[in-house]
Amino acid sequence: MPKMKSNSGAGKRFRITGSGKIKRSKAYKSHILTKKSRKTKRNLRKSTLVSVADIKRVQTMLL
Repeated sequence: MPKMKSNSGAGKRFRITGSGKIKRSKAYKSHILTKKSRKTKRNLRKSTLVSVADIKRVQTMLL
């Protein structure tokens, strides 16, 4: 039986930290930025961690 392929889309969107957590970038930063406040856009730049409920699903896609 052949090896499972990792999800290439997930590979571009997620990074695994040194401690094993999964980092992701925030959504809503691509377009229609004029109506969003400066503070909102600044906070969207920061990366965050994948929620506990989704970790198993994302790990399956990455492996």
